[in-house]
Amino acid sequence: MGRESLGEFEQFVLLAIVRLGSDVYGVPIVEEIRQRTGRSVSRAAVYIALRRLESKGLVTSRMADPTPERGGRSKRMFRIQPAGVELLRDSRHALLSMWQDIEPALEEQ
Repeated sequence: MGRESLGEFEQFVLLAIVRLGSDVYGVPIVEEIRQRTGRSVSRAAVYIALRRLESKGLVTSRMADPTPERGGRSKRMFRIQPAGVELLRDSRHALLSMWQDIEPALEEQ
């Protein structure tokens, strides 16, 4: 069986976590992806991807302490794991390899 790969949106989510730092929750991840890609991104889509990434062992989560600003509710905070970093690097390498010397072929289309 081949090595696991990441879908585009999963890459966006992991890259947002890396950019935002350890222990980040969903809303800033949504905003980071929207800002950097110009795409409309729902919180639900991000949380679904986060659960999938967690089940793959690429991120971990923990519940933060409740805050008065959130009515005493906790936020689920996410952190990328070494396996997630490695898979991001593998994905980047694969994409760069595929893009290498492609411009002439694109111009012929």
